[in-house]
Amino acid sequence: MTIESHPPLEEYLETIWYLLEDGIEVIPTRLSERMGRSLPTVTQRLDRLEVDGYLTRTHGRQITLTDQGRSLAEGVVRKHRLAECLLYDVIGLSYVKLHIEAGRWEHAISDEVETLMTKLLNTPTFCPHGNPIPDGGWRPDTIATSETRLSAANPGDELQLKRITEELEENEDFMSTLVNSNVLPGSEFSVSHKDVDSITIQHLGHGLTIDMNLARLLVVDMI
Repeated sequence: MTIESHPPLEEYLETIWYLLEDGIEVIPTRLSERMGRSLPTVTQRLDRLEVDGYLTRTHGRQITLTDQGRSLAEGVVRKHRLAECLLYDVIGLSYVKLHIEAGRWEHAISDEVETLMTKLLNTPTFCPHGNPIPDGGWRPDTIATSETRLSAANPGDELQLKRITEELEENEDFMSTLVNSNVLPGSEFSVSHKDVDSITIQHLGHGLTIDMNLARLLVVDMI
């Protein structure tokens, strides 16, 4: 019996997509941590998703989306990121609030409305956080392989912020820090200091020290 598409199931597939996109091993423990749910609850939901053909697991651990699961996850991610574009570029919602509000919208947007949103927004390819808006046949597990994280940079490096990962978007305090420092996708800065626990960047004449655990969630390009 095919399960209906509704928020709890979409949320699991969407979260798996984000883990794959960020190059994180997708196993029940990681999913439990990211979603803030108990491991037994997550395992039970994964059992159902596997039976209904949305994912496969290797020895009950390593999770891979099937074509069916990837298609559904991609649709949710696309609507989420289109909603962020609409909320930011048209409605003017605060940058810090985009992720949470788009999370409410993504499950309610019909395919027809999605098409109209895409046209209204002139077919955007990236959300305001710099994350790609998928458009058919994407493989999220290939995105992280070619990326550089801020945590890998060294003093003297000249960088441009490429994207803010979905996990970091949930951290409203740090997102506010980025906004207040005007460090957003497209911003250029240099690394002035790095140690085991943190990295310091210089942008527009000001220094910003970032915890290394957060620096791992910022994707950059070398200039």
